[in-house]
Amino acid sequence: MRPQSLAVIGLGAIGGSVAWQARIAGVASVVGYAKDPADGFQALQAGALHNLAEHPARAVRDADLVVLATPPQATMELLETLGPALRPDALITDVASIKGPIVARAAVAGLGRRFAGSHPFVGTHLGGWAGARPDRFQGAVVYVSSTGAAGDVAAREIMDCWRSVFGAQPVLIDAAAHDAQLAWTSHLPQVVATALARAVLETPDRRGASLGTGFRDTTRLAASPAEMWVEILILNAGPVREALARQQGELAELGQLLARGDAAALRRWLQHGAELRRGLDDPGATSG
Repeated sequence: MRPQSLAVIGLGAIGGSVAWQARIAGVASVVGYAKDPADGFQALQAGALHNLAEHPARAVRDADLVVLATPPQATMELLETLGPALRPDALITDVASIKGPIVARAAVAGLGRRFAGSHPFVGTHLGGWAGARPDRFQGAVVYVSSTGAAGDVAAREIMDCWRSVFGAQPVLIDAAAHDAQLAWTSHLPQVVATALARAVLETPDRRGASLGTGFRDTTRLAASPAEMWVEILILNAGPVREALARQQGELAELGQLLARGDAAALRRWLQHGAELRRGLDDPGATSG
């Protein structure tokens, strides 16, 4: 699918990038809506849009593809309310990092045949239009979740759009499997980064200390918009709690090693983590 008319609801880092890249790719009509007027104005100034709508329903009325780039709860509400405004042949997707509840809501809203959820792996801690980029999806993995057999056609069309318009690499994945995986690989890193920032920076003496690049790199995610993460973590609470329990177990083991002064075991603990991390860049580096 290569849309002739695209509507993007939400013009922050991801939605703004969707609009901007689609405009550059030659989509004939790109219409946006932004809850924050500043995001919409900046998107227009950058040439990412042909037009800016004053309401989501007006943005989508002529679109053959609609992208919801809003927080999860707002996305689910839009799925309930935008149906009557859509063209009969329009397809719709979202870009949230939680898929199960959103895919389920689309089915309940009667959009099962026209919706497939998307999750581009292009996260940024920058919020609003400031995080938008005109090439953000080039070469990026995008997970796509169908609503079921009835939505398989929509999923294929939306995957083709990510590939042909945005230069991304779409991967079909079950919504529940997606959420279980992301609890470990995205949601856990977010809360660990936030916990570390709180542990260090809540104490004024530490806040004023010289903070190395390791601390800054590790806590980068903590700067992400809090409201979005409240929704993601609550909607995916079960898998996130499971991942947290494993993380707490690792820290408890470390505490026991330090209490015993067991240098050999501590070295093994650290070395195992180092080998696992090196394996991300060089699979042959792990010892198995």
